[in-house]
Amino acid sequence: MYGKLLGTVAALTLGAGAAWADYSLTILHTNDFHDRFEPISSSDGPCSAEDNAAGECFGGSARLVSALAEARARSNNTILVDGGDQFQGTLFYTYYKGVMTAEFMNKLGYDAMTVGNHEFDDGPEVLAGFVDAVGFPVLMSNADISMEPKLKDKILKSTVIERGGEKIGLIGLTPIDTPEIASPGKNVIFTDPVAAVQGEVDKLTGEGVNKIIVLSHSGYLVDKRVAAETTGVDVIVGGHDNTYLSNISPDAKGPYPTMVGKTAIVQAYAYGKFLGELNVTFDDAGEIVEAKGEPLIMDKAVAEDAATLARIAELAQPLDEIRSKVVAETAAEIDGNRDNCRQVECTMGNLVADASLARVADQGVTIALVNSGGLRASIDAGEVTMGEVLTVLPFQNTLSTFEVTGATLVEALENGVSQYEEKAGRFLQVAGLKYSFDVSQPAGSRISDVQVLVGGDAWAPIDPTASYLVVSNNYVRQGGDGFSVFIDAAKAYDFGPDLADVVAEFIAANAPYQPYLDGRITKK
Repeated sequence: MYGKLLGTVAALTLGAGAAWADYSLTILHTNDFHDRFEPISSSDGPCSAEDNAAGECFGGSARLVSALAEARARSNNTILVDGGDQFQGTLFYTYYKGVMTAEFMNKLGYDAMTVGNHEFDDGPEVLAGFVDAVGFPVLMSNADISMEPKLKDKILKSTVIERGGEKIGLIGLTPIDTPEIASPGKNVIFTDPVAAVQGEVDKLTGEGVNKIIVLSHSGYLVDKRVAAETTGVDVIVGGHDNTYLSNISPDAKGPYPTMVGKTAIVQAYAYGKFLGELNVTFDDAGEIVEAKGEPLIMDKAVAEDAATLARIAELAQPLDEIRSKVVAETAAEIDGNRDNCRQVECTMGNLVADASLARVADQGVTIALVNSGGLRASIDAGEVTMGEVLTVLPFQNTLSTFEVTGATLVEALENGVSQYEEKAGRFLQVAGLKYSFDVSQPAGSRISDVQVLVGGDAWAPIDPTASYLVVSNNYVRQGGDGFSVFIDAAKAYDFGPDLADVVAEFIAANAPYQPYLDGRITKK
């Protein structure tokens, strides 16, 4: 399969007999940065200053500054765009919200970005303040914001910029299920991505724009659908599902770019670990003659800009006391990799579910549910700092307890695997419960063999008519990630302790913590 993908590289030159184009453009791009202003480890968690000095870290805004300067020097015409989800993921966001994000995006010189679902995590107000602070257009074509006074007239569906005397149309795209996975409020209405993009393409082409780029925070599968079902889109710069595309790495999910018809699709993983660099040549009619490139890894070979390092250090000062506090120790890496936690049982999922259940077991709660989208990083072996825990669990969610029937629990498990192919964050990690699932079956009928722990040491089939006390987080209990079945749950209490504190205390109480898997989730 991968050999076939590599074979497509030779086919990236389109229109073999066409006249050579007179316009080339380098599209530099990022996505899913999640406020990783500082370098990250190989497992996408925090990276110590010592490890960074030893060349073991990746990314960070200081490397991006240098890499962008070099990339811009290689090309006559460049743009820098972002595929969404700049917000959320570290204490920098918790403390500064979008203010620091705006400062650094302005510093890096972005030309446009699309709205990601996490840009709505703190509602329209924080997003509106961010839009006011940045010096470039923020785009979202598939949402009606006319009824939301905080955002009305601030976010565009599309825009036109110029480079080298040529007009380039840019269109934004946001996940259609944003109301389920973030907090846009009831006044923002999301619509089908294909229809929204085609509407803006038609508008732009009617204005004489024949080079069109979609900035899409919708995932690789949706991007391929948009490319296949629209006309006039030249490039899609993606995001949302942290897809790594490459022509040289066996770990890639597809070639860079992935061609669907005449449309080139790119994405650059996440967290600033790569800088995407796509070189596109257009003919006079705006058709792609050639599209080639490769994500550039931001490793030790990329120098860190000194002024940027100093500014980040200055902004980090209020956070350092919290981040540096050692709270526990783990005997091995605790795996929070999204490719694992969103599709199988993972050690981070077990930790968070076990910690949640242990905290409220004395209340008669017997089952814990953890949405994998809430797990944002791994933790390396050795000392565990509060900063690491907060990187894993950055959303300031609180423990929620509630009562539902066994039938409702099974329905919730079905929701958890309903978007398995998209690696959606609704996939459930669990404690006090075991289940199997079969993705060859249609969504809604994939769950089987659900068992609950009885008496602390025995497993029994779940009773659809029985009531069970459950612990999750306030986001899930209130219907986030599609868990609408919990909105009207009985005995709901959403104001427990912060989930990060619960997990930190659990690791400390069991130090050195030993990560483990025990077969509580089975894929058939």
